[in-house]
Amino acid sequence: MYGYTHDKDSYIRRLRRIEGQIRGLQRMVEHDQYCIDILTQVAVATKALQSVALAPLEEHLGLCVVQAVAGSRMPGTGPVSPGSIPRCSGPAHGRPRRKRRRLPEARR
Repeated sequence: MYGYTHDKDSYIRRLRRIEGQIRGLQRMVEHDQYCIDILTQVAVATKALQSVALAPLEEHLGLCVVQAVAGSRMPGTGPVSPGSIPRCSGPAHGRPRRKRRRLPEARR
């Protein structure tokens, strides 16, 4: 059983609502509605989909991943704690950062 199944009905209702929003968008395009109105509705539908995606992701991280890490018993490894996970050193994952060039005084 997956983590989101306890609230499955809620997810189905939200997805059906989003489906209705998408159908409304199709009608807006078919009827040549104003482009800003269409873009606004696209943003609303996108945000709704993102919010639906976040809840199962949080549950997956909180349940499935934690259980998988806790259940892995590889030889030579100890328990996993936040301090035992290596951190990335900068945005390039370990690659040194490039030095920023300074602009000459006249260009500032």
